[in-house]
Amino acid sequence: MTPADQAPLGQPQVSGDRSIAAGSIGVAITGDNARIVMLPPEAVRWARETTVPPGAGYLPNSASGAFVGRDQELLRLREKLTNSGHTAVTHAWAIHGLGGVGKSTLALHYAHRYRDEYTLVWWITAESPEQIDAGLSSLTRQLCPQWAATADPEEHTAWAMTWLQWHPGWLLVFDNVENPEDLRPYLGTLPTGHHLATSRKATGWHAIAPTMPLGLLDPAASADLLCGLALDGQPPTPEQWRHGEALAKDLGYLPLALEQAGAYLHQTATGMDVYRQALGLMLAKAADGINPERTIARVWDQTLKAITARNPLAVALLHTLAWLAPDNIPRILLTSLASDPYTLDEALGALRAYNMITLAGPDITVHRLVQAVLRTGSQIDADTPPPGRREAERTLLQALRPDGNGQPAPPERWQYLIPHVIALAASAPAGYYTDDALSLYDAATAHLRGQGQRARAIPLLGAMLAWCEGVLGDTHPNTLNSRNNLALAYEEGGDLSRAIPLHEATLAQYERVLGDTHPDTLQSRNNLAGAYKMAGDLARAISLHEAALAQRKRVLGDTHPDTLQSRNNLAVAYETAGDLSRAIPLYEATLAQHQQALGDDHPGTLRIRINLAGVYRAAGNLGQAIPLLETTLAQYERVLGDTHPDTLQSRNNLALAYETAGDLSRAIPLYEATLAQRERVLGDTHPDTLQSRNNLAVAYQVVGDLGRALPLHAATLAQRERVLGDTHPDTLQSRNDLAVAYGAVGDLGRALPLLEATLAQRERVLGDTHPHTLQSRNSLSGAYYAVGDLGRAIPLLEATLAQRERVLGDTHPHTLNSRNNLAVAYEAAGDLSRAIPLYEATLAERERVLGDTHPHTLQSRNSLSGAYEVAQIQAVQQRSTATTTTVPHSHQSRATD
Repeated sequence: MTPADQAPLGQPQVSGDRSIAAGSIGVAITGDNARIVMLPPEAVRWARETTVPPGAGYLPNSASGAFVGRDQELLRLREKLTNSGHTAVTHAWAIHGLGGVGKSTLALHYAHRYRDEYTLVWWITAESPEQIDAGLSSLTRQLCPQWAATADPEEHTAWAMTWLQWHPGWLLVFDNVENPEDLRPYLGTLPTGHHLATSRKATGWHAIAPTMPLGLLDPAASADLLCGLALDGQPPTPEQWRHGEALAKDLGYLPLALEQAGAYLHQTATGMDVYRQALGLMLAKAADGINPERTIARVWDQTLKAITARNPLAVALLHTLAWLAPDNIPRILLTSLASDPYTLDEALGALRAYNMITLAGPDITVHRLVQAVLRTGSQIDADTPPPGRREAERTLLQALRPDGNGQPAPPERWQYLIPHVIALAASAPAGYYTDDALSLYDAATAHLRGQGQRARAIPLLGAMLAWCEGVLGDTHPNTLNSRNNLALAYEEGGDLSRAIPLHEATLAQYERVLGDTHPDTLQSRNNLAGAYKMAGDLARAISLHEAALAQRKRVLGDTHPDTLQSRNNLAVAYETAGDLSRAIPLYEATLAQHQQALGDDHPGTLRIRINLAGVYRAAGNLGQAIPLLETTLAQYERVLGDTHPDTLQSRNNLALAYETAGDLSRAIPLYEATLAQRERVLGDTHPDTLQSRNNLAVAYQVVGDLGRALPLHAATLAQRERVLGDTHPDTLQSRNDLAVAYGAVGDLGRALPLLEATLAQRERVLGDTHPHTLQSRNSLSGAYYAVGDLGRAIPLLEATLAQRERVLGDTHPHTLNSRNNLAVAYEAAGDLSRAIPLYEATLAERERVLGDTHPHTLQSRNSLSGAYEVAQIQAVQQRSTATTTTVPHSHQSRATD
């Protein structure tokens, strides 16, 4: 079932197909409303009352090393952030430049130089939203340890955001930002401090923060840096200076290369002229300037030899670190590679001495450019794995199963393991596979799937597919299964442009290899039909579901579980298309077969019962829907327990039925309770939690509690943008719902542009006739109506009605709603000659399709009665003299959807 349309006049309907819930609405403390978390009263009090000494906080290391040539950039940052130079001021700036140019070093020196000017300075690795959360979580653990020890990560993040909102004058440094959009929630919600970001990305910042490009060092500064490091701060002789200038030029004035060369020269007491001769000819230039990887690679020809002579284990560790995520590498991951902690510390110290890694407490950071060079230089063959690769796999596998008891790793361990497993998959050399790596990918994929984050496992699934193709062949059954799993991940991530072609290709291969009626072929056909349904291509979805059902009945039998699945899926497709006359009997027959084949309390039977109740609700038959949902919920609680995901889904669906019946006094508490459970069981950003949060926001809106509805809509949208992506269908639904909520409070200045933008995105992502695109078109026409722009509202309503008739059919509930809305607009324009026949036709169809007492039927009857009344008044006025006073009337037609 597609989400219900929104009314042109801002009257919402609950969205979601048997939506699921989760969440706790109490003290809702979140940055930009990107997270709704219940904090206990004492935690809120500590967030308000906790203070820290000026200049307190966390920075990854000191700024005591050589730092030259960037004084102007430091002053410019200070000027922009504080307005000290009487220029335009903003509380956020981003430094961007190529890898190795010194962005993080500049940010670090800024933070140290002005530390005493801030109440708190906090450094956050920001390559992903998860890492930003981890950085904020560590802030909570430092400032409020008495509470943090018993709180979960989501509560940590919420507490940190709360503290930052209460206490101005801080500095947050977001290092290595991969996606500028990840910072939008924090920059928008935390305006009382300074934000400083570093990123290799030069684009994507225009709507986030102003930027300062950071280029290479100038020749003199480069020679200063190199000589200062090589000579340990002693002044160079003229000859040494000349050699330093020449060497700096050879190294392309790249700060990272200069620092590592200088560290080598100092550690080995090698002369710069000798070192330069060993490097060979000057680096060739890339088309757009220096090539940082080639620069670093040439420096390392000498550095790695020196480290090997001093501490061979250090080089082995460095190669291991190259295959992991660059930041927040727990030192404990490397313990199995050393004989004892002292030996490990000594090896890591050697790497730090040569400027190859950064150590910050228990964690290790490796420059991304360092990793890239190490991996690029790795040669593999059938017998020799890339240096460090096997060690990286084994350390992660050991962390995953530290006790060897086969038990799954606890969630807190997965929190730091997942980025490293994904990095391992993303960096795998072509043609290289091991059992350890595949075990890691499989375990991580299972964990992510359980968290409702299958789309995040796409790199892992891609790596497993590449292994299957390379080892088993393109058409091996395991390869086909792997391809199917990747397609499902794309689908869950909303990337239908990649999911559908992959489903189609997989089905074609199944048909060719296993035959047209093999069970795996039939499942692939079912999956493709589901993707077509998600994309709004209901004609192909229904046709394919019908074919799959016919084949499963013939091959597997009428009561085989797969046959029952196909029958249910076909009923869902009929329901989505608005063909309730075929959906209801099919659901009823499928339920009877489930009960007979699997038993009355089987989870599959309960699931079909939920679906049947849902279609009763859609048909307006709440007298059957609500008792069936109440009975089914009681069965779920008895069979699966109070917090099982299916139980929570059933509870949410009952709330949805109460809301449909207009019983918001029972619907809202049930939504809230289910949301609280879903947050606790699945987590704050699980897609089901987000869907529940959206449903609760709509329910608040229905009762006119826009003070709670608007922040909750904004929260859900922000989370969906972060978790699902900017163009995922659920994200677009949240954007549409937020726009409608703006309209409901009369803020059409924000509603109209958001509706127009959402419509444009849906047209581009889902296509011109997808049901969600038509929903957006309907909502936009309502906004035009609300501002009195009937010249744009009526043509858009006419076009939407024509499209819905063609795509959904003449009697689909959304088609009937469009017909009603067009009649409302005609009446508002004073054109009763077109409004009344349309009201009459809509009423007749609603009586036939929805029943005589459905709320929409009653609304149509009321609207038609009001239109008749207005027509009679107008007729009387036309017969009266020109001086007759116009009689006012109180009738007001209502738009639906």
